[in-house]
Amino acid sequence: MSANVQNRRWWALLVLATAQFMVIMDTSIIGVALPDMQRDLGFTPGGLQWVFNAYVVVFGGLLLLGGRLSDLLGARRVFAAGWAVLIGGSVVAAAAQDAWVEILGRGIQGVGGALITPAAMTLLIAIFGANPRELGKAMALYGAAAPAGGTAGVFLGGVLTEWLSWPWVFVIYVPIGLATLAAVPAVLPAVGSRRGSVDLLGAAAVTAGLALAVFTVVRAPEQGWGSAATLLGLVGAAVLLALFVVVQRALRQPLMPLKIWRTPDLAAANLVFTLLGGAWIPAWYFLNLYLQQVLGFGAFASGAALLPMTVTIMVLMVGVTGRLMGRFGMKPLVVTGLAVLALGLGGLTLVRPGGSFAVDVLAASLVAALGMSLAYIPTMMSAISRVRPEESGLASGIVNTTYQVGSALGLAAATAVATAQGAGALGDAARLTEGFQSAFLVAAGIAAAGALLALVLLRGRRAEAAGAGTDVGEQEVKAVA
Repeated sequence: MSANVQNRRWWALLVLATAQFMVIMDTSIIGVALPDMQRDLGFTPGGLQWVFNAYVVVFGGLLLLGGRLSDLLGARRVFAAGWAVLIGGSVVAAAAQDAWVEILGRGIQGVGGALITPAAMTLLIAIFGANPRELGKAMALYGAAAPAGGTAGVFLGGVLTEWLSWPWVFVIYVPIGLATLAAVPAVLPAVGSRRGSVDLLGAAAVTAGLALAVFTVVRAPEQGWGSAATLLGLVGAAVLLALFVVVQRALRQPLMPLKIWRTPDLAAANLVFTLLGGAWIPAWYFLNLYLQQVLGFGAFASGAALLPMTVTIMVLMVGVTGRLMGRFGMKPLVVTGLAVLALGLGGLTLVRPGGSFAVDVLAASLVAALGMSLAYIPTMMSAISRVRPEESGLASGIVNTTYQVGSALGLAAATAVATAQGAGALGDAARLTEGFQSAFLVAAGIAAAGALLALVLLRGRRAEAAGAGTDVGEQEVKAVA
């Protein structure tokens, strides 16, 4: 392979990792800006979370469709189309003067992310799949881009909100998106397409089901958990998701062929990944609010306060996690990481109304970041490492869907509990802190449940070695080491 072609492969990885970084950053960059958005656009404390949930529900609900379109239309074409949509959504969100327009813009951004993410994974496999050692390194760097983007967004959001204004957390996507679109034809290969149909009914059913589930959980504190509205909403969501499964069984070319769930560890790892998202995102969300609404930090100071978390995750995921996977296997890291995450989130339940960053936040947030850096890549690799190459786009869509769904439902549940405990009492530091403590407790419980399920459901290293054979996933883990 010529040096020019070799360099082009790593330039392609840079473009794909940047896309993953930016798509996931879109879930976190708004965090520090939320108080300003609430003031300017008139969001209620309960409605404010839809700035986050509008993105992740649409993103998670349409990821499977994005993976299918990537297979049918060609990954490079769908990747570019996703960036065009993301840019359009960013313009709408930045220009919003009303809460509903902001939510609309965030939903459009979610559509763009749902096209970009599975297409990027397909391109990654196409570029590096022939060399297992390179594929392992590429997967490690690509995987590290996601949580790094999530935490880096907190700091960047603070910089933009403090020095400019909150619309700039969306404006930033326009020049980066245009630069990415310009680089696509130069560095990304044209992956072949194939004939087939698009399961629009299945896509509509799964997206509507997830959205209704989150909406119902968000409104449950107001309506009452035993109210007719809440029960009907949950039943309706279950019916829509059941319809999705029925449609997948009936179609010759479904959005998600159910046979993929026979892949070892796929179901268990996705369940664990759901809980990982359900623990991490509420912690990030409420930590931002605690820093600003209780400790009185400005937007920039709040973002800067979480920079140690960003650095910890990036350093450990890029330089340490891969080596640990090669030595101990994926399951021990998943279990340990989630347990450590639960410990860190448990530490955040001790925050005080008159506390300080150094005493109440720093140590616990670093412990939580350590847990996240240990668990994220091994969980993702457990979910996708044994699927067939032609199913890599679908598996990527599934694993990202479960993480986003877990994030949205975890945040909805934590917000419901926190609001009931006083998280909406702006100006009352004691009540706010009590609400935030309850949210951190919910997140810690979710992480602990994830660790327990990973311990029980995931295969151990001996089972992996015995069952994988020449499996690509095993080669990836060895290559990363």
